[in-house]
Amino acid sequence: MKLRTLLMGAIATTALAPVVLADGHQGERGRDGEVKIIYWQAPSILNPYLSGGTKDIESASLVIEPLVRYNEVGEMVPFLATEVPTVANGGVSADLTSITWMLQEGLLWSDGSSLTSADVKFTADYCMHPEGGCAQAAFFDGVENVEVIDDLTVKVTFSGPKPNPYGPFVGGQSPIIQAAQFADCLGAKAPECTEANFNPIGTGPFVVDDFRPNDVIQYSANPNYRDPSKPAFAKITFKGGGDATAAGRAVLETGEFDYAWNLQLAPDVIARMEEAGKGVAIAGFGPLVERLEMNLTNPSPDLPPETRATVAEPHPFLTDLRVRKALSMAIDRELLTEVGYGQAGQPTCNLVPAPALYASDNTECLTQDIDGANALLDEAGWVDSDGDGVRDKDGVKLSILYQTSTNAVRQDFQALIKEWWSMIGVETELRNLDASVFFGGDPGSPDTFQKFYADVEMYANTFNGTDPQQYLAAYRCGGEPKPSSQWQGENINRYCDPAYDALLDELAQTGDLEKRGEIGRALNDMLTRESYTIVPLVNRARVSAHANSLGGVILNVWDSELWNVGDWYRIGN
Repeated sequence: MKLRTLLMGAIATTALAPVVLADGHQGERGRDGEVKIIYWQAPSILNPYLSGGTKDIESASLVIEPLVRYNEVGEMVPFLATEVPTVANGGVSADLTSITWMLQEGLLWSDGSSLTSADVKFTADYCMHPEGGCAQAAFFDGVENVEVIDDLTVKVTFSGPKPNPYGPFVGGQSPIIQAAQFADCLGAKAPECTEANFNPIGTGPFVVDDFRPNDVIQYSANPNYRDPSKPAFAKITFKGGGDATAAGRAVLETGEFDYAWNLQLAPDVIARMEEAGKGVAIAGFGPLVERLEMNLTNPSPDLPPETRATVAEPHPFLTDLRVRKALSMAIDRELLTEVGYGQAGQPTCNLVPAPALYASDNTECLTQDIDGANALLDEAGWVDSDGDGVRDKDGVKLSILYQTSTNAVRQDFQALIKEWWSMIGVETELRNLDASVFFGGDPGSPDTFQKFYADVEMYANTFNGTDPQQYLAAYRCGGEPKPSSQWQGENINRYCDPAYDALLDELAQTGDLEKRGEIGRALNDMLTRESYTIVPLVNRARVSAHANSLGGVILNVWDSELWNVGDWYRIGN
């Protein structure tokens, strides 16, 4: 099935072409030998709490697990917990201020020790430590206390009513880590714990045998996994690096690998690869948005390292709303979508384009307006005073360093946007960085997307589940990466608006679904069409590929793409 056909009927709340496991497919653990996975963005760490990169979160998900995951249709399903707590079953308090989780009995870590509620509490303490920086801090927004009731019971208490209490320990971005392994890794010490960060002990279907950052990971089946017949594969080779084209070919043309992630390629390229008959592309739309982030702080290398790209140093021109809006107005999103994604993309003005309940009617950015952008900059006093083609004001030129990861589609986008911005008097320097570094969490690297040593950067990310509360909470004041947080934090553009924070608090206390949708849309609009601190471009389908011989794959746009790797098996074995 060609990609265009595959995507024609796609809707935001369903994944396409799921492969259903054959009934009764059971046997000995490790019976199917080796499976080979390729992510062209290579993992640099296996601790999701120290990286916001999808590559790191998903490679870690083979080993460490949350209490509950989201399945392919966005429903919560227990993994380590006995059930999903609700008001009806008594797991969520009637006043919505607490949630109590029950662990399954007999769960073991891969080292043979018992998983207990103390590990769950420790995970919260680790991420919430006041001297540390946690990449997933938004999941713990509003948490007042985490209490061990007994070995299998843990209670999370919130600072107020929490109609959506499924933040901590839910989804691939918020897994449980072992207290014994990370005991000496709290706060500022977290990035220093190389052994734990590279080789986490987990409860998942696989264990890490060898991790080479930005290269390859070797896994083997977890001997203490809770299902004695799983995983079917004894080993995983997880190759990182290269590019999307090479990854696609390795599965669809040569058959060298079994699974390729994130085929950020033109649809006709994927279709030609599929003609080799070795594998199939799978795709589904969720809330994965390619966007520009506008740096509200000054990234100049002339500044001291302790204040560079921090809120102490406002940006010399991107703090002007009219400049940010003009940059957005100059972009032709329809053309970007056609060039980069075809049917695998949808032009969007929204940071949260799905589910439909949270999708704003924000469409004005879909029409490119070069004349309007020029008029807006004229009105704001940005003019070309010296005739060099670049607008300036008070001695400051509209000269932008625009960075992203190395990828053919992204470099095409950069070239087009640079040209459009030149038409409104904005000078643009392009920079692309190796994805393994750009999306890594190394606090010592100057090239991470968190450190944001550029004026504008482009990337895409998404959120677990079908409620964007945690995703939107990332832009709360104070949540930005900074030296004191080891450059961890989800508020990448350093946005801060007390009115936004107040609306986040209202969302956290709102139970009515329609009202939640209304607030969510308002928050989306504050970040996009009201402030233009985030400039959405394209709502991208997740497109990956698997070998014809690989069974059990169910594409999931609401959680880790490798969420059910323990169910994968070799067809014909």
